[in-house]
Amino acid sequence: MEGTNPVNKKLAAALSGGAVLVLALSGCSSDDGNKELDAWAKQVCDALPAQDAKVDAANDAIKKAATDNNAPANVQKTDSQAFQDMSDAYKALAQAVQKAGTPPGVEDGEKKQQDAVTALNGLSASYADLKKKVDALDTKDQAKFADGLQGIATELGKLSKSGNAALKNLEQGDVKNAMAKQDSCKKVAASASARATTS
Repeated sequence: MEGTNPVNKKLAAALSGGAVLVLALSGCSSDDGNKELDAWAKQVCDALPAQDAKVDAANDAIKKAATDNNAPANVQKTDSQAFQDMSDAYKALAQAVQKAGTPPGVEDGEKKQQDAVTALNGLSASYADLKKKVDALDTKDQAKFADGLQGIATELGKLSKSGNAALKNLEQGDVKNAMAKQDSCKKVAASASARATTS
């Protein structure tokens, strides 16, 4: 099974950039916040932990599948499910940001919200596309399977980087402060920083 092993490792390495939503939350939230904006932030933040956990579990599954001696068919099955889960998670986050509406009292709030929704939906579609690609790989031909995985690992590396950018523009100024106050966002930020130190 040597043929696919180095490529499996590459796939796992592509993930260590973390396709997870890392909220760049600072602890500098002021207490004289905007109540409406706080309510908006709570709505978005409350959707995050479940989806963050789903993406994290999918990452872990791909890393585990990248072990020595794992048959191509097993790797394909695991990766396919993981990409589906990631696609679902980003779609759910897009829906949460869409449903929350425009962040109140934020300059260009509507544009920032729509840009975030578009970016998250785009990520969801990209992971769905990776699922199709992994499903189409020939597991009976080790060399072809390894080549196919190589291409997927490259795409995955790019997606991991853009995952974090999707909400960055929305998460600025007052929005960032309002989100930093929410327990659910603090929880995600804490688990993200814990992952960063272990990966």
